[in-house]
Amino acid sequence: MESEMRSIGETARDSGLGVSALRFYDRAGVLVPARVDPVSGYRWYAPEQVEEARVLARLRRTGMPLADIRLVLAGWSGPDPGLVRALLDTHLRRLEQGLSDACDEFSTLRALLDHRENPMTTLRTGTVRLSVPAPELAAALDAVRFAAGTDPGLPVLGGILFDLEDGTLRVVATDRYRLAVARAGASGHDGPRLQAVVPVPLADAMRALLTGGEPVRLTVDGGRVTLDSGGRQAAGQCLADDFPDYRRLVRLPSGRRALVDVAAFRRAVETGPVRPDEADGRHRAPHGLSVLRVTDDGTVAVCGDGDEAPDRVAVNRAFLLHALAAGARDRLVLEFGAPTAPLAIRRTDDEDTFSLLMPVRLED
Repeated sequence: MESEMRSIGETARDSGLGVSALRFYDRAGVLVPARVDPVSGYRWYAPEQVEEARVLARLRRTGMPLADIRLVLAGWSGPDPGLVRALLDTHLRRLEQGLSDACDEFSTLRALLDHRENPMTTLRTGTVRLSVPAPELAAALDAVRFAAGTDPGLPVLGGILFDLEDGTLRVVATDRYRLAVARAGASGHDGPRLQAVVPVPLADAMRALLTGGEPVRLTVDGGRVTLDSGGRQAAGQCLADDFPDYRRLVRLPSGRRALVDVAAFRRAVETGPVRPDEADGRHRAPHGLSVLRVTDDGTVAVCGDGDEAPDRVAVNRAFLLHALAAGARDRLVLEFGAPTAPLAIRRTDDEDTFSLLMPVRLED
């Protein structure tokens, strides 16, 4: 019955597939809507297709090849499920073999990791004392704090890296999906590169002391770090594991830059189109995605559903808003590379303070 037809939005909501995923599977001939409006092109689905869409969503999460998914759906409602069972069993065996192969590779990688030498210069012994301007360190911590990780399985990402080299103190945070770097001047150490990973609660305690305009004293004594500020002190143990080499993560090919007015752009992101996160379901963005592109006149547009430009970049909307706030400037530069490259958010007056947001793949 026409009245029982389900809109593409309803089908997406009830099946776990996103609207753009349903469009993709329509174009691929996998799940073709029962009716398409000849004027608007809007897709409508029969009630029984909602179940098929749910099956498709589950098969998609297992990584089944598209050709096999097409056959499964074709035979799903048939009287003889033999072919469907055979396809499921074949894919399960493929997954089991793939898992076995992956375990073998990981065992080899762990063995290689156990035997390789760590080339990074990390000071764990001796005492180093630095003088750092309080306002600069406060601004640096504010610029990176939003990117610190919270995954208990990766405790080192739950810290902020203090990286001292050549009289410059860089602070870095990343949770794998975003990365932020900022710098502050430092004096008192002219030795080799020094790194300390400060747990986030300790970094927050340090930030609370940075209220004055005078320099503060930062001391690294073996695995312990202390901040002294006007008779007040925050101290604790550094995290033991080495932080990732962030310098390799920020080597990006140059992209197209666009200057944005932060207040206006923030409003555009907050009120503009929001796309559901259609990743694999393990790292969903609860507040959706913002899809961005640079227009011909050099402005940054927040794309709606009908914008299919190939140079669009989708990022976690909440992460983008956090990065704009952390930029702490009226104007920021957004740098776009390929749709698969991180989106860089840079200050106009300080190239050493920036953040990167990993893109989210769009399925169109």
